[in-house]
Amino acid sequence: MKRILSKLAVLLVFANVCITAFAAPQVGTLVRDTILEVPCVVYLPHNYAERAHDGSRRGFPVLYLQHGMFGSENDWSTSGRLLHWMDSLHREDMIAEMIIVMPDNFLGSIPLEERRALMAAPNVTPDGQPFSVEDGQHHWKKLTREQEQAYEMSGYWEEHFPEFMTQVERKYFIDTREKHRAIAGLSMGGFHTMHVSHYLMSSFDYIGLFSPVILPRETTDLVGGKTKPDPKSPYRTVGFDEQLPYSSPAYAHWMEDMRYLGQMPPMYWIAIGRDDFLYDQLQDYRKWLERNHIEYLYYESAGGHTWTNWQDYLCRFLKCCFTRIW
Repeated sequence: MKRILSKLAVLLVFANVCITAFAAPQVGTLVRDTILEVPCVVYLPHNYAERAHDGSRRGFPVLYLQHGMFGSENDWSTSGRLLHWMDSLHREDMIAEMIIVMPDNFLGSIPLEERRALMAAPNVTPDGQPFSVEDGQHHWKKLTREQEQAYEMSGYWEEHFPEFMTQVERKYFIDTREKHRAIAGLSMGGFHTMHVSHYLMSSFDYIGLFSPVILPRETTDLVGGKTKPDPKSPYRTVGFDEQLPYSSPAYAHWMEDMRYLGQMPPMYWIAIGRDDFLYDQLQDYRKWLERNHIEYLYYESAGGHTWTNWQDYLCRFLKCCFTRIW
């Protein structure tokens, strides 16, 4: 009898191990990469290697996910807990398998030669205080706030995003049709997302703005395109034309571009917290979208400009992505 019980115990343990192994979700991995000298973190699905060598199947859909001001390519994988959420959503079979590319859109906003000079410069803040750098991040500390914002809103990243995207999609097993592409970002990354998406017309079927910066430093009359000073704006330090020249191809005709984009239309998903300091600006943008009959989805949460909200927005946005490809 003892021998039988012992064998049963062994069988139960073995069965439990097998069930656990079978039920364990297969999750993706994060890899570090550099595309056109822009540091990136790339999320690859668990079956990426298998699919990449299967010539009978198309590539994966891709999400370009951008961080906010004073951030880096690591933000979404650390503060945003991207692996945790991808694991949870895949376990519940709530999202499509996809590649997620998280670039350092701050460094990508700086012209290449100036970027190299910035990265090679001593790690000292504008007021002469030293700091340490890990994994190539925090280079913005070498700039004043005004300098950093000037780069972020110069249009350089938007103008060079087509080349960046082309290199990414050559290197990874990606389906390059627009219905298999998404782009999203938080705060300043939302600003880049907005302008990349209309500048590269018809390139993305899914666009996500999380607590986005819409306009720089001064409030814009969205009907006539004129500007008026807004002393309360945290982005206003110098004149509008000095910091965001509308001569940049990425910004020159954004209103006309948005009206044309609204005729397609992609899934245009916007979210913000009621206590966010960008809340009022976003409400003005919503009114402009509605006046111009541009469709969008809107989600409003409690709270402000926080990672708790951005994690929530990302999960909700992911559930909506790539629903048109099945």
